[in-house]
Amino acid sequence: MEITLIQGILIAILALIVGIDFWLEALFIFRPIIVSTLVGFILGDVKLGLICGGLLELIFSGLTPAGGVQPPNPILVAIMAPVLAYSSGVETKAAISLALPFSFLMQYVILFCYSSFSFFMKGADEAAENGDVNGIYKLNIKLTLIIGILYAVISFLSAYLAQDLMRQLVTSLPEWVTHAFGVVGGVLPAVGFAMLLKILLKVEYTPYLIIGFLLATFNSFTNVLPIALVGLAMAIISFSNTHNGNNDNNSSNQEEEEFADGI
Repeated sequence: MEITLIQGILIAILALIVGIDFWLEALFIFRPIIVSTLVGFILGDVKLGLICGGLLELIFSGLTPAGGVQPPNPILVAIMAPVLAYSSGVETKAAISLALPFSFLMQYVILFCYSSFSFFMKGADEAAENGDVNGIYKLNIKLTLIIGILYAVISFLSAYLAQDLMRQLVTSLPEWVTHAFGVVGGVLPAVGFAMLLKILLKVEYTPYLIIGFLLATFNSFTNVLPIALVGLAMAIISFSNTHNGNNDNNSSNQEEEEFADGI
């Protein structure tokens, strides 16, 4: 299906907003589940956006910026996955694989910005020495707007101006290649979640993982809400046990201190 000029402009505005949010890490509306859903809303297919966003959220759940390390960009792939699925008619898993190069493209753009923005630091140092608060404020606003505009321009070029080229590229691929992209797109969420588990999984949390796996795999739910409620209940139980344990430890420490003071 064709993406209109208005839809392209709306996608660019969305990219501007979430790109600035990703740069500042303020509201965390840059997460793929939100970005893809909003793109789906703009394209008139919210379900498509939700599916793409849910799969991408699993893929990028274990990838977060740390210091100067910049992981593959979640915004461009979250925009282009529903765009490719919508305009080219490929399945969502294949669209995710085809959209990943845009993630790497924006990753290198941001890394370039990290390097090039160092030239502005001399002005920031001079403003700091002179106590020029407005100068530092304006410099930060200027650099943040540059980032947002880059997101908007690249998203507009990729989603609207290059849509015919993208459609021709996808439709020219052999069926076995498209199928391979779909397989890769289906495996990537498991890889992303495995990366997250490598960081977060502890022995004491293993029972929760097993319970969740059994519920999701061996029960034919028509939706995932029951599993989500079970997970919420287990989280509340775990939090309550931890909170009560901390209170008991504090009470014991207080009694020991009182006993020591009495001696």
